[in-house]
Amino acid sequence: MDNRPILFLDSGVGGVPYCRDFIRCNPTETIYYCADRRNFPYGTRGQAELVIILTTLMEKLIKTINPKIAVLACNTATVSALAELRQRFPELPFVGTVPAIKPAIQAGKTGTVGVLGTARTINDPYILNLAGNTCTITGIAAPDLVTFVEQRFFSANEKEKSEIVKEYINRFRAAGADTVVLGCTHFLFLLKEFKKEAEPDIKIFDSLDGITKRIESLLDDNNGKLRAENNILPQNRLLLTGTEPPASSWQNLAEQLGFSLSLLDKT
Repeated sequence: MDNRPILFLDSGVGGVPYCRDFIRCNPTETIYYCADRRNFPYGTRGQAELVIILTTLMEKLIKTINPKIAVLACNTATVSALAELRQRFPELPFVGTVPAIKPAIQAGKTGTVGVLGTARTINDPYILNLAGNTCTITGIAAPDLVTFVEQRFFSANEKEKSEIVKEYINRFRAAGADTVVLGCTHFLFLLKEFKKEAEPDIKIFDSLDGITKRIESLLDDNNGKLRAENNILPQNRLLLTGTEPPASSWQNLAEQLGFSLSLLDKT
């Protein structure tokens, strides 16, 4: 048995839905969620810069918390640096979050698949390679949605959430897409609104269930040697990069998750 934590890493709150889904299915595992607010947002940064940021941060996290599995709960981080992280830290199993393009292609009928993400994600060759020659990919960068989720989601009313989502669905509808992939983990906070504005003519895809199952498969390998003991109470933590005191919104999020809150640089 292995009681070390599972690490979820994102630039902000975007990976929280993945973290929540995993906890719901695996309540005995200890989770550390790291929000790299010092380097937020990842989506505006180049690949080389992100590789440096993420390898440096991961090295510190390994030394500080010694995770048994690391989940890149961010599409941009995954397409930019997953391969380099696996090469740099071969002893640590990594799980990446990639846009669910293949199931969207299989479900589509128009031959056009919409991908909503950061500029870094939708312009990465990895996305086009997933599609191959089977369909047309219509990618739309939505940095304003990332900022909205990070700064305003928890205080916004339902009308505001629907209006900001509707704009993008209308653009995909005009492009002839009948499937749309949420290619940024932040957008999972608005999944209900996306489905409401898109259905029934456009189907929304995300990778939430697939990520939980992938982590579980790693835990169950080798007769479950990475599984935590069932009688140990998880000590879940929310870690923030940076030295400035956390805003009240971070404390509120930690309380909602049932996590303790601390600054990584002071851990």
